[in-house]
Amino acid sequence: MSVKEFFAMGGYGFYVWTAYGITLAVLAANIMIPVMQRKQWLRRQLLKNKRKEG
Repeated sequence: MSVKEFFAMGGYGFYVWTAYGITLAVLAANIMIPVMQRKQWLRRQLLKNKRKEG
C-alpha cells in the first residue's frame, strides 16, 4: 500500500478526511470557546470590581 492509496482510501478519501477535519474543528472549538468566555468573564468581573472601588 502506497501513501497515495492510503490517503485515497479506496475512493472515499475526500469524505473520510473531511469528516476527520470537521471533527477536529469541533473538538478544538469545544476547548477554545469556554476558555475565551472565561477570560471575558474574568475581565468583566475585574472591571466591575474596579468601578466599585473607585
